[in-house]
Amino acid sequence: MNQHDLKIIQDRAGVHFMGVPNLDFQVEGVMLRNAGDRITCDAQPSLVTVSNSGIPAFLSTYIDPKLIEILVSPMKAAEVVGQEIKKGDWVTETAMFPVVESTGVTSSYGDYSENGAAGANTNFPQRQSYHYQVITQWGERELEKASLARIDWANRVNIASVLTLNKFQNKTYFFGVEDIQNYGLLNDPSLDAPITPITKVGGGTSWNNATANEVLDDIAKLFRTEQTKVKGLIDLNSKMTLAMSPTSEAAGLTKVSEFNVSVADRIKKLYPNMTVKTAPEYSTDSGELVQLIIDEVEGQRTADCAFTEKLRAHPIIIQTSSFKQKKSQGTWGTIIYRPVFIQQMLGV
Repeated sequence: MNQHDLKIIQDRAGVHFMGVPNLDFQVEGVMLRNAGDRITCDAQPSLVTVSNSGIPAFLSTYIDPKLIEILVSPMKAAEVVGQEIKKGDWVTETAMFPVVESTGVTSSYGDYSENGAAGANTNFPQRQSYHYQVITQWGERELEKASLARIDWANRVNIASVLTLNKFQNKTYFFGVEDIQNYGLLNDPSLDAPITPITKVGGGTSWNNATANEVLDDIAKLFRTEQTKVKGLIDLNSKMTLAMSPTSEAAGLTKVSEFNVSVADRIKKLYPNMTVKTAPEYSTDSGELVQLIIDEVEGQRTADCAFTEKLRAHPIIIQTSSFKQKKSQGTWGTIIYRPVFIQQMLGV
Protein backbone atom coordinates (compact mmCIF):
# COMPACT_ATOMS: atom_id res chain seq x y z
CA MET A 1 0.00 0.00 0.00
CA ASN A 2 1.51 3.32 -1.14
CA GLN A 3 1.08 6.87 0.05
CA HIS A 4 -1.68 7.51 -2.48
CA ASP A 5 -3.74 4.54 -1.24
CA LEU A 6 -3.44 5.68 2.36
CA LYS A 7 -4.67 9.12 1.35
CA ILE A 8 -7.73 7.64 -0.37
CA ILE A 9 -8.56 5.54 2.72
CA GLN A 10 -8.26 8.60 4.91
CA ASP A 11 -10.40 10.85 2.73
CA ARG A 12 -13.13 8.37 1.77
CA ALA A 13 -13.40 6.04 4.74
CA GLY A 14 -12.14 8.24 7.55
CA VAL A 15 -9.53 5.67 8.55
CA HIS A 16 -6.34 7.17 9.91
CA PHE A 17 -3.07 5.34 10.37
CA MET A 18 -1.22 7.27 13.02
CA GLY A 19 2.54 7.06 12.90
CA VAL A 20 2.74 6.75 9.10
CA PRO A 21 5.34 9.30 7.82
CA ASN A 22 4.50 12.14 5.46
CA LEU A 23 0.71 11.83 5.95
CA ASP A 24 -1.45 14.80 6.80
CA PHE A 25 -4.22 14.47 9.40
CA GLN A 26 -7.00 16.95 9.91
CA VAL A 27 -8.77 17.12 13.27
CA GLU A 28 -11.68 19.57 13.54
CA GLY A 29 -10.24 21.65 10.71
CA VAL A 30 -6.70 21.85 12.12
CA MET A 31 -3.96 20.35 9.95
CA LEU A 32 -1.53 18.23 11.93
CA ARG A 33 1.62 16.63 10.61
CA ASN A 34 2.75 13.17 11.58
CA ALA A 35 5.02 13.08 14.60
CA GLY A 36 7.68 11.74 12.25
CA ASP A 37 7.90 15.23 10.71
CA ARG A 38 8.91 16.48 14.17
CA ILE A 39 6.19 19.17 14.32
CA THR A 40 5.22 20.15 17.88
CA CYS A 41 1.44 19.75 18.56
CA ASP A 42 -0.84 21.42 21.16
CA ALA A 43 -0.97 19.91 24.64
CA GLN A 44 -3.95 17.64 25.70
CA PRO A 45 -6.87 19.93 26.70
CA SER A 46 -8.68 19.56 30.15
CA LEU A 47 -11.29 16.78 30.63
CA VAL A 48 -14.88 17.51 29.68
CA THR A 49 -16.18 14.58 31.83
CA VAL A 50 -15.84 14.12 35.61
CA SER A 51 -12.60 12.46 36.61
CA ASN A 52 -13.28 8.80 37.34
CA SER A 53 -11.31 5.58 37.67
CA GLY A 54 -14.13 3.17 38.64
CA ILE A 55 -17.40 1.63 37.45
CA PRO A 56 -21.00 1.88 38.77
CA ALA A 57 -21.20 0.02 42.09
CA PHE A 58 -24.21 -2.08 41.03
CA LEU A 59 -22.06 -3.76 38.38
CA SER A 60 -20.00 -5.36 41.14
CA THR A 61 -22.97 -6.16 43.44
CA TYR A 62 -24.00 -9.81 43.87
CA ILE A 63 -27.65 -10.60 44.63
CA ASP A 64 -28.06 -13.95 46.34
CA PRO A 65 -30.91 -15.92 44.73
CA LYS A 66 -31.79 -17.48 48.10
CA LEU A 67 -34.37 -15.39 49.98
CA ILE A 68 -33.91 -15.09 53.75
CA GLU A 69 -37.25 -15.44 55.50
CA ILE A 70 -38.03 -13.27 58.55
CA LEU A 71 -39.37 -15.65 61.19
CA VAL A 72 -42.51 -15.14 63.25
CA SER A 73 -43.47 -16.71 66.56
CA PRO A 74 -44.65 -20.33 66.21
CA MET A 75 -48.35 -21.15 65.83
CA LYS A 76 -48.81 -24.05 68.23
CA ALA A 77 -52.40 -23.93 69.50
CA ALA A 78 -53.49 -26.96 67.49
CA GLU A 79 -50.40 -28.85 68.63
CA VAL A 80 -51.12 -28.08 72.30
CA VAL A 81 -54.79 -29.05 72.05
CA GLY A 82 -53.90 -32.09 70.00
CA GLN A 83 -56.34 -31.81 67.12
CA GLU A 84 -57.71 -29.33 64.60
CA ILE A 85 -61.02 -30.24 62.95
CA LYS A 86 -63.59 -28.83 60.53
CA LYS A 87 -67.12 -28.14 61.73
CA GLY A 88 -69.75 -26.81 59.34
CA ASP A 89 -68.75 -24.64 56.40
CA TRP A 90 -68.44 -20.98 55.51
CA VAL A 91 -72.21 -20.37 55.64
CA THR A 92 -72.57 -21.95 59.10
CA GLU A 93 -73.19 -19.26 61.71
CA THR A 94 -73.87 -21.27 64.88
CA ALA A 95 -72.90 -24.69 66.19
CA MET A 96 -74.67 -26.63 68.94
CA PHE A 97 -73.01 -29.29 71.05
CA PRO A 98 -75.61 -31.45 72.84
CA VAL A 99 -74.63 -32.45 76.36
CA VAL A 100 -76.41 -35.37 77.99
CA GLU A 101 -76.40 -36.15 81.70
CA SER A 102 -77.87 -39.33 83.11
CA THR A 103 -80.25 -38.95 86.04
CA GLY A 104 -81.91 -41.44 88.32
CA VAL A 105 -83.03 -42.37 91.79
CA THR A 106 -83.50 -45.78 93.39
CA SER A 107 -86.04 -47.03 95.86
CA SER A 108 -86.40 -50.01 98.16
CA TYR A 109 -87.77 -53.02 96.37
CA GLY A 110 -91.35 -54.08 96.82
CA ASP A 111 -93.46 -56.40 94.67
CA TYR A 112 -96.06 -53.72 94.22
CA SER A 113 -93.81 -50.66 94.51
CA GLU A 114 -93.41 -48.41 91.50
CA ASN A 115 -90.88 -46.03 93.01
CA GLY A 116 -87.49 -45.23 91.47
CA ALA A 117 -86.85 -43.65 88.08
CA ALA A 118 -84.11 -43.05 85.52
CA GLY A 119 -83.86 -40.31 82.94
CA ALA A 120 -81.57 -37.90 81.17
CA ASN A 121 -81.01 -34.17 81.14
CA THR A 122 -79.79 -32.35 78.05
CA ASN A 123 -78.21 -28.98 77.39
CA PHE A 124 -77.33 -27.37 74.07
CA PRO A 125 -74.36 -25.01 74.49
CA GLN A 126 -73.60 -22.98 71.37
CA ARG A 127 -70.64 -21.38 69.66
CA GLN A 128 -70.61 -18.72 66.94
CA SER A 129 -68.30 -18.79 63.97
CA TYR A 130 -66.19 -15.85 62.85
CA HIS A 131 -65.08 -15.34 59.26
CA TYR A 132 -62.28 -13.04 58.23
CA GLN A 133 -60.38 -12.13 55.08
CA VAL A 134 -57.28 -10.59 53.55
CA ILE A 135 -56.68 -9.02 50.13
CA THR A 136 -53.56 -9.50 48.01
CA GLN A 137 -52.80 -7.33 45.01
CA TRP A 138 -49.91 -6.87 42.62
CA GLY A 139 -49.23 -4.71 39.56
CA GLU A 140 -47.58 -5.55 36.25
CA ARG A 141 -44.76 -3.00 36.65
CA GLU A 142 -44.38 -4.03 40.29
CA LEU A 143 -43.82 -7.62 39.20
CA GLU A 144 -41.26 -6.59 36.57
CA LYS A 145 -39.30 -4.44 39.02
CA ALA A 146 -39.26 -7.18 41.68
CA SER A 147 -38.03 -9.68 39.09
CA LEU A 148 -34.90 -7.56 38.65
CA ALA A 149 -34.01 -8.58 42.21
CA ARG A 150 -34.99 -12.20 41.46
CA ILE A 151 -38.08 -11.98 43.66
CA ASP A 152 -41.31 -13.71 42.63
CA TRP A 153 -43.49 -10.90 43.95
CA ALA A 154 -46.90 -12.46 43.26
CA ASN A 155 -45.84 -15.61 45.08
CA ARG A 156 -44.42 -13.66 48.02
CA VAL A 157 -47.60 -11.65 48.65
CA ASN A 158 -49.64 -14.86 48.47
CA ILE A 159 -47.38 -16.50 51.05
CA ALA A 160 -47.81 -13.42 53.25
CA SER A 161 -51.60 -13.59 52.93
CA VAL A 162 -51.75 -17.22 54.07
CA LEU A 163 -49.38 -16.51 56.97
CA THR A 164 -51.53 -13.55 58.05
CA LEU A 165 -54.67 -15.69 58.04
CA ASN A 166 -53.04 -18.56 59.93
CA LYS A 167 -51.56 -16.24 62.56
CA PHE A 168 -55.04 -14.90 63.28
CA GLN A 169 -56.49 -18.42 63.32
CA ASN A 170 -53.90 -19.46 65.89
CA LYS A 171 -54.75 -16.41 67.99
CA THR A 172 -58.45 -17.32 68.02
CA TYR A 173 -57.57 -20.83 69.18
CA PHE A 174 -55.99 -19.29 72.27
CA PHE A 175 -58.23 -16.24 72.86
CA GLY A 176 -61.37 -16.61 70.74
CA VAL A 177 -63.10 -13.59 69.20
CA GLU A 178 -64.38 -10.72 71.30
CA ASP A 179 -68.12 -9.94 71.63
CA ILE A 180 -69.40 -13.26 70.28
CA GLN A 181 -69.66 -16.80 71.66
CA ASN A 182 -66.24 -17.75 70.39
CA TYR A 183 -63.64 -18.62 73.01
CA GLY A 184 -60.09 -19.85 73.19
CA LEU A 185 -58.09 -22.32 75.23
CA LEU A 186 -56.93 -19.62 77.64
CA ASN A 187 -60.09 -17.55 78.14
CA ASP A 188 -63.09 -19.86 77.90
CA PRO A 189 -65.44 -18.67 80.70
CA SER A 190 -66.20 -22.27 81.69
CA LEU A 191 -62.61 -22.89 82.80
CA ASP A 192 -61.84 -22.98 86.51
CA ALA A 193 -59.79 -20.11 87.90
CA PRO A 194 -56.03 -20.84 88.03
CA ILE A 195 -54.58 -22.13 91.26
CA THR A 196 -51.49 -20.57 92.89
CA PRO A 197 -48.08 -22.26 92.87
CA ILE A 198 -46.56 -23.38 96.16
CA THR A 199 -44.48 -20.68 97.85
CA LYS A 200 -40.81 -21.49 97.44
CA VAL A 201 -38.28 -21.67 100.27
CA GLY A 202 -36.57 -18.49 99.04
CA GLY A 203 -39.87 -16.63 98.76
CA GLY A 204 -42.21 -16.06 95.82
CA THR A 205 -43.62 -18.66 93.45
CA SER A 206 -41.45 -18.25 90.33
CA TRP A 207 -39.66 -21.27 88.89
CA ASN A 208 -36.65 -19.10 88.11
CA ASN A 209 -35.37 -19.36 91.70
CA ALA A 210 -36.96 -22.70 92.57
CA THR A 211 -35.25 -26.02 93.14
CA ALA A 212 -36.02 -29.10 91.08
CA ASN A 213 -38.13 -30.53 93.88
CA GLU A 214 -40.12 -27.30 94.20
CA VAL A 215 -40.97 -27.35 90.49
CA LEU A 216 -42.09 -30.96 90.79
CA ASP A 217 -44.22 -30.02 93.80
CA ASP A 218 -46.09 -27.47 91.67
CA ILE A 219 -46.73 -30.03 88.93
CA ALA A 220 -47.89 -32.52 91.57
CA LYS A 221 -50.25 -29.88 92.99
CA LEU A 222 -51.73 -29.36 89.53
CA PHE A 223 -52.33 -33.08 89.13
CA ARG A 224 -53.72 -33.57 92.65
CA THR A 225 -56.14 -30.67 92.20
CA GLU A 226 -57.37 -32.08 88.91
CA GLN A 227 -57.67 -35.62 90.23
CA THR A 228 -59.67 -34.47 93.25
CA LYS A 229 -61.96 -32.34 91.07
CA VAL A 230 -62.90 -35.18 88.72
CA LYS A 231 -63.27 -37.69 91.56
CA GLY A 232 -60.89 -40.36 90.35
CA LEU A 233 -61.67 -40.31 86.62
CA ILE A 234 -57.94 -39.94 85.96
CA ASP A 235 -54.80 -41.51 87.37
CA LEU A 236 -51.04 -41.27 86.89
CA ASN A 237 -51.27 -43.27 83.66
CA SER A 238 -53.88 -41.03 82.00
CA LYS A 239 -52.89 -39.40 78.74
CA MET A 240 -52.38 -35.70 79.46
CA THR A 241 -50.61 -32.57 78.25
CA LEU A 242 -48.64 -30.14 80.38
CA ALA A 243 -48.71 -26.84 78.45
CA MET A 244 -46.52 -23.86 79.27
CA SER A 245 -44.43 -21.13 77.68
CA PRO A 246 -40.89 -21.74 76.44
CA THR A 247 -39.77 -19.46 79.27
CA SER A 248 -41.34 -21.70 81.91
CA GLU A 249 -39.95 -24.81 80.27
CA ALA A 250 -36.42 -23.40 80.39
CA ALA A 251 -36.84 -22.09 83.95
CA GLY A 252 -38.45 -25.18 85.43
CA LEU A 253 -37.99 -28.39 83.48
CA THR A 254 -34.25 -27.98 83.10
CA LYS A 255 -33.70 -27.87 86.86
CA VAL A 256 -31.48 -30.68 88.10
CA SER A 257 -31.86 -32.38 91.47
CA GLU A 258 -29.07 -33.27 93.90
CA PHE A 259 -29.02 -36.69 92.21
CA ASN A 260 -28.25 -35.06 88.84
CA VAL A 261 -31.70 -35.85 87.42
CA SER A 262 -33.63 -33.14 85.59
CA VAL A 263 -37.27 -32.26 86.22
CA ALA A 264 -38.10 -33.31 82.65
CA ASP A 265 -36.71 -36.80 83.29
CA ARG A 266 -38.58 -37.16 86.57
CA ILE A 267 -41.86 -36.14 84.91
CA LYS A 268 -41.44 -39.02 82.46
CA LYS A 269 -40.95 -41.38 85.40
CA LEU A 270 -43.84 -40.09 87.52
CA TYR A 271 -46.35 -39.42 84.71
CA PRO A 272 -45.50 -41.84 81.88
CA ASN A 273 -48.23 -40.54 79.52
CA MET A 274 -47.72 -36.84 80.14
CA THR A 275 -46.46 -34.78 77.17
CA VAL A 276 -44.92 -31.34 77.65
CA LYS A 277 -45.83 -28.78 74.99
CA THR A 278 -44.95 -25.12 74.74
CA ALA A 279 -46.45 -21.99 73.17
CA PRO A 280 -45.47 -18.32 73.61
CA GLU A 281 -49.07 -17.38 74.53
CA TYR A 282 -48.63 -18.92 77.99
CA SER A 283 -46.49 -15.91 78.95
CA THR A 284 -49.42 -13.68 79.93
CA ASP A 285 -49.68 -10.15 81.30
CA SER A 286 -50.65 -11.68 84.66
CA GLY A 287 -47.65 -14.01 84.79
CA GLU A 288 -46.49 -17.40 83.53
CA LEU A 289 -49.42 -19.78 83.04
CA VAL A 290 -49.32 -23.60 83.06
CA GLN A 291 -52.23 -25.81 82.00
CA LEU A 292 -52.73 -29.49 82.69
CA ILE A 293 -55.02 -30.85 79.96
CA ILE A 294 -56.40 -34.39 80.17
CA ASP A 295 -56.44 -35.27 76.49
CA GLU A 296 -59.48 -37.55 76.55
CA VAL A 297 -61.62 -39.53 78.96
CA GLU A 298 -63.67 -42.57 77.95
CA GLY A 299 -63.16 -41.84 74.26
CA GLN A 300 -64.33 -38.22 74.41
CA ARG A 301 -61.72 -35.55 73.69
CA THR A 302 -61.51 -32.68 76.14
CA ALA A 303 -61.07 -29.96 73.49
CA ASP A 304 -60.61 -29.37 69.76
CA CYS A 305 -59.41 -26.43 67.72
CA ALA A 306 -62.13 -25.97 65.12
CA PHE A 307 -62.60 -24.09 61.85
CA THR A 308 -65.30 -23.68 59.24
CA GLU A 309 -62.96 -23.01 56.30
CA LYS A 310 -59.21 -23.50 56.54
CA LEU A 311 -58.65 -21.48 53.39
CA ARG A 312 -60.96 -20.21 50.66
CA ALA A 313 -59.14 -18.62 47.71
CA HIS A 314 -61.59 -16.39 45.85
CA PRO A 315 -61.26 -15.59 42.11
CA ILE A 316 -58.35 -13.47 40.88
CA ILE A 317 -59.69 -10.15 39.61
CA ILE A 318 -57.88 -8.74 36.56
CA GLN A 319 -57.68 -4.93 36.52
CA THR A 320 -56.32 -2.71 33.71
CA SER A 321 -52.70 -3.33 34.73
CA SER A 322 -52.94 -5.08 38.08
CA PHE A 323 -54.45 -8.09 39.83
CA LYS A 324 -56.08 -8.73 43.21
CA GLN A 325 -57.47 -11.68 45.12
CA LYS A 326 -59.36 -12.22 48.35
CA LYS A 327 -58.64 -15.11 50.70
CA SER A 328 -60.82 -15.98 53.70
CA GLN A 329 -61.05 -18.39 56.62
CA GLY A 330 -63.45 -19.14 59.46
CA THR A 331 -62.93 -20.16 63.07
CA TRP A 332 -64.85 -21.50 66.05
CA GLY A 333 -61.92 -20.85 68.40
CA THR A 334 -61.18 -23.79 70.70
CA ILE A 335 -64.24 -25.85 71.58
CA ILE A 336 -63.82 -27.22 75.08
CA TYR A 337 -66.28 -30.06 75.51
CA ARG A 338 -65.34 -30.88 79.10
CA PRO A 339 -63.71 -27.88 80.82
CA VAL A 340 -63.51 -29.88 84.03
CA PHE A 341 -60.53 -31.74 82.57
CA ILE A 342 -58.37 -28.63 82.29
CA GLN A 343 -56.58 -27.33 85.37
CA GLN A 344 -54.52 -24.11 85.39
CA MET A 345 -51.74 -22.64 87.52
CA LEU A 346 -50.70 -18.99 87.28
CA GLY A 347 -47.52 -17.36 88.53
CA VAL A 348 -44.82 -19.99 88.10
